[in-house]
Amino acid sequence: MRKILIIGPGGAGKSTVAKQLGNLLDIKVRHLDRFYWQPGWVASPKDRWLKTVDDLLRQDAWIIDGNYSGTLATRVQACDTVIFLDLPRLLCIARIFKRLMLYRNESRPDMAEGCREHFSFEFVRWVWDYSQRTRPKVIALLQANSEHKQIFWLRSRAEVETFLRRMEVALR
Repeated sequence: MRKILIIGPGGAGKSTVAKQLGNLLDIKVRHLDRFYWQPGWVASPKDRWLKTVDDLLRQDAWIIDGNYSGTLATRVQACDTVIFLDLPRLLCIARIFKRLMLYRNESRPDMAEGCREHFSFEFVRWVWDYSQRTRPKVIALLQANSEHKQIFWLRSRAEVETFLRRMEVALR
């Protein structure tokens, strides 16, 4: 595991898992939100965004967390391992509200500077609809790449914790 992609709906814990795994494996973590967003929640221009992703993928080792479906197939192609955090949407929504309270009017550590945490109905809706809209596409992409990639499909908090514990034990 040298090129690891962590995906899943907002609030699933992608950044948290990425940090923990980065510490265990001593691999640099790249949060896509830090690269995509500019201050004030302004999206990067498409050409610059695609170049940024391409530059990240060229590195020898990385852990990249984030969704961004426009580059997902490219990232899956470049990685050797995918961790799909397929957690229940009510848990993800609860975590979004917890994160909102924790970082209200501040930028999260995994977010670009100048992007202060705020409530967004559109984002909550995106997370709520993830299981119907985005999840089937992710599953199809993972199934299409399952012969050539190591895929961990984690569906609960307990599975995530077990996965991280097993990684820790294996690396001792």
